[in-house]
Amino acid sequence: MSAVRLAVTVVSTAIAVSRHPAVRAGVQAVVNNPKARETAISTTRNVAYNAGVIARHVLGRNKT
Repeated sequence: MSAVRLAVTVVSTAIAVSRHPAVRAGVQAVVNNPKARETAISTTRNVAYNAGVIARHVLGRNKT
């Protein structure tokens, strides 16, 4: 599976999950709680960074 096709699949799945009422209720609960909001922001940043590290390992760096 190509990287582009995988990315489209992940984004499509994320959109579908975000529309679920239970997910929306959970997000609303986190938004209303400042400590949970800070934890969610920190966790999201860490996950995004780690995903970038994994992507660089898998795809390699562009060497010119």
